[in-house]
Amino acid sequence: MIYRRAFVASALAAVLAVPAAGIVAAQQKRASPHETVKATIDGATVSVTYGRPSMKGRKIFGGLVPYGQVWRTGADEATILETDKALMFGPLHVNPGKISLYSLIDEKEWKLVLNKQVGQWGTEYAAGQDLGRVAMKTEKLTAPVEQLTIAIEKNPAGKGGLLVIQWETTKATLAFSGM
Repeated sequence: MIYRRAFVASALAAVLAVPAAGIVAAQQKRASPHETVKATIDGATVSVTYGRPSMKGRKIFGGLVPYGQVWRTGADEATILETDKALMFGPLHVNPGKISLYSLIDEKEWKLVLNKQVGQWGTEYAAGQDLGRVAMKTEKLTAPVEQLTIAIEKNPAGKGGLLVIQWETTKATLAFSGM
């Protein structure tokens, strides 16, 4: 009887340890630090949570991030935008809640890809879940940005905000507004 209880207790402990080990292993696989940026724009609380990879001497755009392929816009898990109120990114309506942000980059143009799927590893992209794609304004920076940086800023041109992505020698921005 004692042997049976010890066996059951050991088996139960092993079963419970598997999910916990999976969570720890997933976090240990993170190659980059993570950050959440937050701002209030047009009465909406907007945040972006993302992994912040570094250049480490690598060619980023057209190298580590290939042209013409959807990129997770960060490292590790998919980058998440969360809002408590509806927003407009160009012609795209984003409901309150969470969405994933991806990017489609070529030499001359960036598009922000807004995707309904959340909670996935960043390389698990499902195009069928896209809300849509919106062109971003890009400019060359005079000095390189070593670590990927995403910011949410008030739009200096007026109402709304700007989603700003900077890395290597590129700055990409997209205006958005509350509804």
